[in-house]
Amino acid sequence: MRSWSAQNIPKLPGESVPLRLFDTTTKQVRQTDPGPTARMYVCGITPYDATHLGHANTYHAFDLVGRMWRDAGHEVHYTQNATDVDDPLLERAAQTGVDWQDLAEREIELFRTDMEALRILPPREYVGVTEVVGHVADLITQLAAKGYTYDLDGDVYFNVADAPKFGQVSGYGEAEMLALSAERGGDPDRPGKRHPLDWLLWRAERPGEPSWESSLGRGRPGWHIECTAIALRNLGAGYDVAGGGSDLIFPHHECGASEGHAATGEWPFAKFYTHAGMVALDGEKMSKSKGNLVFVSRLRQQHDPMAVRLVLLAHHYREDWEYTPGQLADAERRLALWRSAVSLDGAPGADELLATVRERLADDLDSPGALAAIDAWAERALAEGGSRSPDLVKDLADALLGVAL
Repeated sequence: MRSWSAQNIPKLPGESVPLRLFDTTTKQVRQTDPGPTARMYVCGITPYDATHLGHANTYHAFDLVGRMWRDAGHEVHYTQNATDVDDPLLERAAQTGVDWQDLAEREIELFRTDMEALRILPPREYVGVTEVVGHVADLITQLAAKGYTYDLDGDVYFNVADAPKFGQVSGYGEAEMLALSAERGGDPDRPGKRHPLDWLLWRAERPGEPSWESSLGRGRPGWHIECTAIALRNLGAGYDVAGGGSDLIFPHHECGASEGHAATGEWPFAKFYTHAGMVALDGEKMSKSKGNLVFVSRLRQQHDPMAVRLVLLAHHYREDWEYTPGQLADAERRLALWRSAVSLDGAPGADELLATVRERLADDLDSPGALAAIDAWAERALAEGGSRSPDLVKDLADALLGVAL
């Protein structure tokens, strides 16, 4: 599956600052320490509806991670999936009378367009699950050979009793896990399971559902194993950051971490499990199932996409927040302020500003702090002018924040 187009990133002068991120597993802000190539996997969309502001909040957060690593001189190997076969997609296709493949293709293309408009840097590999069904099945076969799985009426489950690290990503107790499993696509009440928290690796063929021939027979992958397989294939075990929204902490990242540990012996499977906050509308988390969505495609048709990006930057990535139209009006005023300042013939020097923005972003992606620093510079520039070119401010906004001025 093709990714989307990348923009050129300006090279900034001076010294970068090592990136520190919050790791959900250790509940600490720690310094990332990638090698020459920084490796990151971010869980992608299930394409049964258009990209909403909650999606954009997540992919924007990890775009900042990649930008900070690039500023530090690392090559970034970024992989993302698209869950282009799953129950919600099939259900929406049946409801609307649209072929499920056509629905997925349409929404993935809209997602690409939204990401380009918001200047989200693309992954090196953008992988549809339907492209790697055989590879996922082979990984499940390997887990079965090691004794981690069992068969239930042709479906294959991971036996949670064989996962000694299970629970260490989220830190949740069993009661909370059971509730979240039921809420987020699990089947804790299915009869015949050895433990309610055992999770589905392979769904055997059902009448009327898409299926593929594989080493496990005809069927399709479960949700969690797809990301484990794609990350392992493209990045290898022990990669630097596994990212997604905070609703993926459990069960998705918890189960994926145990799958990776079982397959490779590596713990943690990713060095950091990092999660973006949820975006609400009308007092509830923005989600496709609730239908309370603010679509990126509509916002960017009515407003400058850079203003939409500034709405996201105004919130710390781990913060849960509620969208209101007033935030977009504030972002448009900020964008106008910045563009007025960088259009001056002369402006105050920006070396200190660059150092401040780097330091703010290095501190667990403190984007609100970075915006405040640029606001102060812009207000000073408009009030005082100066003798230096403001081109450095345009470059740092572009390279570090993804905002084109």
